[in-house]
Amino acid sequence: MTAAPRKVAVIGAGFGGLALAVRLQSAGIATTLIEARDKPGGRAYVYEDEGFTFDAGPTVITDPACLEELFALSGRKLADYVTLLPVSPFYRLCWEDGDIFDYVNDQAELDAQIARRNPADVAGYKRFLKFSEEVYQEGYVKLGHVPFQQFTSMLSAAPDLMRLQAFRSVYDKVCGYVKDDHLRQALSFHTLLVGGSPFAASSIYALIHALERRGGVWFAKGGTNALVKGLARLFQDLGGELRLSAPVRKIATEKGRTTGIVNADGSFEAFDAVASNADIMHTYDALLKDDARGRAVAKALKRRRFSPSLFVLHFGLKTPQPHLRHHTICFGNRYRGLIDEIYAKDGLAEDFSLYLHSPCATDPDMAPPGCSTHYALSPVPHLGTAKIDWAVEGPRYKERILDYLEKHYIPNLRADLVTSRIFTPKDFETELNAYQGSAFSLEPVLTQSAWFRTHNRDDVIPNLYFVGAGTHPGAGVPGVVGSAKATAGLMVQDLVGATA
Repeated sequence: MTAAPRKVAVIGAGFGGLALAVRLQSAGIATTLIEARDKPGGRAYVYEDEGFTFDAGPTVITDPACLEELFALSGRKLADYVTLLPVSPFYRLCWEDGDIFDYVNDQAELDAQIARRNPADVAGYKRFLKFSEEVYQEGYVKLGHVPFQQFTSMLSAAPDLMRLQAFRSVYDKVCGYVKDDHLRQALSFHTLLVGGSPFAASSIYALIHALERRGGVWFAKGGTNALVKGLARLFQDLGGELRLSAPVRKIATEKGRTTGIVNADGSFEAFDAVASNADIMHTYDALLKDDARGRAVAKALKRRRFSPSLFVLHFGLKTPQPHLRHHTICFGNRYRGLIDEIYAKDGLAEDFSLYLHSPCATDPDMAPPGCSTHYALSPVPHLGTAKIDWAVEGPRYKERILDYLEKHYIPNLRADLVTSRIFTPKDFETELNAYQGSAFSLEPVLTQSAWFRTHNRDDVIPNLYFVGAGTHPGAGVPGVVGSAKATAGLMVQDLVGATA
């Protein structure tokens, strides 16, 4: 007698949920992908307004090979679903003293820019790049897609992690290679893109530099959400079911196992396994609140360190801005002092550093003809660190950012402004169910990485799984796509093995 095919539910259609659903469906497991919002994408949502396209979330695409792999599982090609456009320079880094550093993937050009600052740092940078390559091999190639379910797996990785001094911070390691202050900032800011402070995140996260140098930096034509749509279409082409505007009320459990989900209307649906791409605290504290395991883990998670939040200002201009590059990092006068305040101060700093996204530099179709689309992103404390009334402070902070951008980067900004919108830490909490409005879930420090992070499969409920920023390996598009690979491996082994 042939066993009935396995059915699984994946809650949340962010990059992690989409990648997991594609892998499961490709493996022949009937998968239902359930999203509370009206569009897939999670943090990679999209807004359209007056002809402008605004990506809500991640805009830096690295390691395209991890995306191509998802399509290759079923003999398809990424290029048939979405077009990736190369971005150069990867980033333009700017300081208020007028200094500019174009981070390009050309060694000779990098050497020339470094030499103008400090000739001795040319050799130092090359030593840093070698180190970055080493941690890339250990932390990404070897460990980035492997689930850490037992502490013994952490112990086996420990010698290499110790050899690479994973206990030191990224900034600390960078300082050992280069002396120029601006170059130290240029080589350490990447951790902020995954929610980590350069002064606290493990030096393993220096692998991001090698990841970019190896695979380049890309942008999906039509915006990051075009990549989301491509993955959603792939999933449906494989026969998967995608539900939108369908919030899940509860993950049902019985006798130590999940039995399925309870929908918003109270209806129950049975599934052989459930995987959550929702915020980890929301999953345990809300979706599993009726289960002792959910209550216990939620209590423990509340003692952990969560990454800061973000304030995002989207705006469209009636003029092009050809002087702007696709990605601009706008450093303020302070670096460590400002970052320390973002992670620990109850209140907003008087100054800020910004990431300015100007996608029309690569894809002019993101705005109406002759216009330009932008967003400015400012790291800010999460709601547990700073008790800020964002309904009041949000509009004020928006004006401060507009003033700053007009002064330093975009002359006549206000005169050319067509439309704008903001997304605050409170919106992260209410629209994305992000605990304390954290933008990247658990902070990526060594004691919250690998085995110390939420496991890809729950330790007590054997058919409950996790994918996304809160589980191993962490935030960022390659990170959550890697988590999907780790989680899918466990699920396929558990489910297909059970029916063999």
